[in-house]
Amino acid sequence: MSAPLFDLVVVGGGINGAGIARDAAGRGLKVLLVERSDLGAATSSASTKLIHGGLRYLEHYEFRLVRHALAERERLWAIAPHIIWPLRFVLPHRKGLRPAWLLRLGLFLYDHLGGRKRLPATVTRRLRSDPVGRPLRDVSGIGFEYSDCWVQDNRLVVLNARDAAANGADIRVRTSCTAARRKADQWHLTLQDEETGYRSEVRARAVVNAAGPWVDSFLSGVAGVNAAGRARLVQGSHIVVPKLYDHDRCYIFQNPDGRIIFAIPYEDDFTLIGTTDQDYRGDPKDVKATPAEITYLVKAISSYFQRAVTEDDVVWTYSGVRSLYDDGAANAQETTRDYVLSLDHGPGRAPLLSVFGGKITTYRCLAEDALDKLAVLFPDTVTRRGWTATRALPGGDFPVGTAGDVARDLRQTYGFLSEREAQRLVRHYGLEARDILGTARRREDLGRDFGGSLTEREVMFLMDREYARAAADIVWRRTKSGLRMTLGEIDALDSFMAERRRQTGAPKAAASG
Repeated sequence: MSAPLFDLVVVGGGINGAGIARDAAGRGLKVLLVERSDLGAATSSASTKLIHGGLRYLEHYEFRLVRHALAERERLWAIAPHIIWPLRFVLPHRKGLRPAWLLRLGLFLYDHLGGRKRLPATVTRRLRSDPVGRPLRDVSGIGFEYSDCWVQDNRLVVLNARDAAANGADIRVRTSCTAARRKADQWHLTLQDEETGYRSEVRARAVVNAAGPWVDSFLSGVAGVNAAGRARLVQGSHIVVPKLYDHDRCYIFQNPDGRIIFAIPYEDDFTLIGTTDQDYRGDPKDVKATPAEITYLVKAISSYFQRAVTEDDVVWTYSGVRSLYDDGAANAQETTRDYVLSLDHGPGRAPLLSVFGGKITTYRCLAEDALDKLAVLFPDTVTRRGWTATRALPGGDFPVGTAGDVARDLRQTYGFLSEREAQRLVRHYGLEARDILGTARRREDLGRDFGGSLTEREVMFLMDREYARAAADIVWRRTKSGLRMTLGEIDALDSFMAERRRQTGAPKAAASG
């Protein structure tokens, strides 16, 4: 019996892989996506959680990237208004760093490059009299407030994978591709289930290498293609501390070394601080925030706030490795964040498309460009580009700016929910929050309370529909409940999930509600 044949096998379940799988499946291709860990477990869940143009990229003349990213902000907000929402960022001017006129010019371009429609424009703030200046020290008194958007990054990955599945894609987590070899006009791939060790074979008309920081090792080690060395691995780390101020604005701070860092309200009770930029050498799976990075972030943020932050204040850290295209820049900060799609194809060589670089903000247009590259094999797909810009992701089929109304309606139906609980559910699941709550009429109907506002009903939803297999998938990626859970509670959740999987078998996640 011959191995099953797919039009497209996507290796890597981060945001780029999930986005490509969704776009391709929606164009009618038979798609398989394999991810050796959890969806979005690496770089895609270690971002600063922003849908943004990248203000600092203007300094490196990356106008194409910034224009694309700015245009994507409102498109993504429209298709995922539950997990994406606007934020206002305050950029204080500090003497001796970038001059105020340069900041004004950059923000003028930022307001006008990307066809902004819904997001408010930049305004000037007098920080000595404006409430947003009260937490700060040693700034010149002038600041600029501009718009970008926030995203629940791992949920964006999962919802793209789910929508791919709704369009017929086969999504396999905890499944690695251990070998890939060309045979005439097809790829023959060996897959391994990371939990059982079971091996299987599949064939593909084309392969997409969306392995992120493992893009080079897939090329040389798995596919046997002599094309390694094109990725530059850059580490970015973040810290989380108890919240530093009470308002809802974010800050973007300049530093004397030319870097910028953000301070962002996070999960109601915390402030997220990041990120760093440094070259990384080693296995990306071992990445973690280094003591030097933590010290750097603590010192940098303390130089701006009245209340100093100490390393003892840090309640959580996370770190990721970005796979950027190696353009020969002198340092990590200057390396392009734009994406490069490299197609290896020719007579008798089935296509292999490798993805280098990219930002979470531009994943959707990256996916469109990837399928255009594969038009040599799938010419019909080019005529169907653009559909992902208007179709809502699961749970997000409601108008932008109305998530608060959805939360209020949820509380009217489920009176036992607090305002904060309803808002959290809507900010994670949108309209699908009702699928979790079901016929519950009191809190006890939601089953076991695992801590951190996480109930049995929610856990079962995440296992059955969203490919969650272990506690870490839920408490640190699908949600951030781990910030409010003890190690014992997380272990108890892990045991519960393992037992449920033993009883029911590894669930095949449903694509839609």
